[in-house]
Amino acid sequence: MRRWYGQFLGFIAGGLLLRHPVGALIGWLVGYWFDHDAFTRRPSPRPPPAGPPGDADVDWAYRVLGVREDASDAQIDRAYRRLISQYHPDRVAGAAPELRKIAEQKSREINAAYDRIQTLRRKT
Repeated sequence: MRRWYGQFLGFIAGGLLLRHPVGALIGWLVGYWFDHDAFTRRPSPRPPPAGPPGDADVDWAYRVLGVREDASDAQIDRAYRRLISQYHPDRVAGAAPELRKIAEQKSREINAAYDRIQTLRRKT
C-alpha cells in the first residue's frame, strides 16, 4: 500500500514554512520521497544456509550470533539473549508491517543459529 500523506503534509509544511510556492514544491518533493521510501535503507537479503550441515553452516551460526567458535557456553547464551531481546517480534508489535516482518525473519535466523550451535555442542 502506497502512502500519500507525506506528499500532502510536505506540500503544506513547505508552503507554510517558506511562504512561497517554491517551498510548497520542495515540500511536496520531500514528501514524495518519503512516501516512496527513498530515505530508508533496504536490508540486504541473506540467503539461508544451503545443503546438508557442514562447516559453512557452523560458521554461519557463529556469525549470526557474533561470537567466535571457541566462545564459552555462557558467552553464546549472552549473545543469544542480547540479540533475541533486540529483534524479538513482540518488541515491534506496534510498528509498521515491514519492520515486524524483518524482526520475525531475524529472530527466526537467530533461533536457528542458536539451535544449530547447541546441537553441535551436545554431540561433542
